[in-house]
Amino acid sequence: MSSYHLDHLQYLETEAIHIMREVAAEFERPALLFSGGKDSICLLRLAEKAFRPSDIPMPFLNVETGHEFPELIEFRDRRAKQLGAKLIVRSVDEGIAKGFVTPTPGQISRNQLQIPVLLNAIEEFRFDCAIGGARRDEEKARAKERFFSFRDAFGQWDPKNQRPEIWNLYNARLNQGENMRVFPLSNWTEMDVWEYIRQEKLEVPNIYFSHTRDVFRRAGQWLPVPPPHTDSTKPDPFAGGRPKPNEPIQSMVCRVRTIADMISTGMIDSPATTVDDIIGEVAAARVTERGTRADDRASEAAMEDRKKAGYF
Repeated sequence: MSSYHLDHLQYLETEAIHIMREVAAEFERPALLFSGGKDSICLLRLAEKAFRPSDIPMPFLNVETGHEFPELIEFRDRRAKQLGAKLIVRSVDEGIAKGFVTPTPGQISRNQLQIPVLLNAIEEFRFDCAIGGARRDEEKARAKERFFSFRDAFGQWDPKNQRPEIWNLYNARLNQGENMRVFPLSNWTEMDVWEYIRQEKLEVPNIYFSHTRDVFRRAGQWLPVPPPHTDSTKPDPFAGGRPKPNEPIQSMVCRVRTIADMISTGMIDSPATTVDDIIGEVAAARVTERGTRADDRASEAAMEDRKKAGYF
């Protein structure tokens, strides 16, 4: 008598597919957050496995800061088109123009400004659930998450007011105005993500691999030099994110380990040109992947503060 045994990746995949199908069954208007980053790329493959040959039963949603890597935007748009999915994009610039986003004078990072844009998009499309690619291993605020993360009518997260998930049973009940964030990759690690990408032969944006880029040193990190500002009739969108006179530019062979935007993403000195190379680097790493994010390094409470206010 033979028995069927799931290996580690198969178990994680099965768990995530089950959660995807729970979302489709329990919610009326779900959305899938897709930035083009490695975690959301895995979410797309899991959605394909959960729902094909039918269409993926939810649109993709992305909130732009206005500081994105061009390579990431190209990949995001192309991948959504390949899957025949509806891609909804909302931006911080759009929020500023409409008056519901107010930047603080001198503010460089726009990550905090994504919060009202996301909450406004959820209200605009009446989404009752948003699927994200967050993982518990990324940092301590995300380690407090359930698979189904309840948000109140203001879109806020209270880590002390989350629902038990005993025997893989998920409480998806919502009152008017409330919504749920769902994280199918909660139990995955950075290594699991890359091994799944290798197993499924998934394409990822080329900035994950070693390439030559102009960078400068700030606060112990190598940051990418933003594209030149060519429209003198408009404010420089990368103001504050450009190198200062005492921050010399140099060309370096590097890659990204985790992608935020061009102002927040730290580059790492790396010769990795294949997924196998990246897996080797992750295995040897002694710094967490979000340790390369300038926005998280600025404050240990940065992620938890953003989550409580309504972001992921």
